[in-house]
Amino acid sequence: MYNTLLNLSRNIFFYRELKLLDNFETRIYLMFMHFSIILIIFKKNNVKFNQDLYDGLFHNIENNLRESGLGDVSVNKKMKDFNKLLYDILLKINESNDDKFKISRKLIMRYFLELNDGKFAKLSHFETYFTKFYEFCFELSLDNVLRDAINFKNKYGSTQKKNISFEEKNEKISS
Repeated sequence: MYNTLLNLSRNIFFYRELKLLDNFETRIYLMFMHFSIILIIFKKNNVKFNQDLYDGLFHNIENNLRESGLGDVSVNKKMKDFNKLLYDILLKINESNDDKFKISRKLIMRYFLELNDGKFAKLSHFETYFTKFYEFCFELSLDNVLRDAINFKNKYGSTQKKNISFEEKNEKISS
């Protein structure tokens, strides 16, 4: 599961098209947003999520922190912060009270300041991405969600050739 979430968070769409910062923190935020959507899907289907998968995700993150040279005290503090971060995202990502999914703009803006360009084009594309991710995963069988979620990446940008950026599209529309 960690590798799937990591690959989804590395989708070039986020960095090339939306101009998000390409750093560890951004990837963690993106991983937790994808993971939260998967958890929401399990909950809506009344299926308990496997605790071992959750633990494995955090174990892999902890190992990455240790490999980057952080000591025990720093790693423990960061892991506690990441746990709080995941729950903040999980509890606030979906603004819809029914079976639909509506991502919270307020939550997005808290973690992705780069999307506040005044025009909301990037924010809108970000919202569309995660709404489509939710719809894609919701259609998968629960047995395959974790394995097949990676296929969404292939449908939404990273392995497709770059035809034109959002900025170029907006320039053509306005001219």
